[in-house]
Amino acid sequence: MYVCLCRGITDQDIKDAIANGAESYRDVREMLDLGTCCGRCAPEARMIISDEISQIAARLAVAA
Repeated sequence: MYVCLCRGITDQDIKDAIANGAESYRDVREMLDLGTCCGRCAPEARMIISDEISQIAARLAVAA
């Protein structure tokens, strides 16, 4: 699903950025140029980032 229409960034692009080391909205923004045009995508992007980081943390907690 497209999250940022201005830049053509999808939810999978955001998840991939996190998988490649992004740890925050700021990191994702820097990697993908996300939210730098109109900004309408920021709330949805933040939610995706938070969910993805929570899922990673939960998987790590189970593995430990």
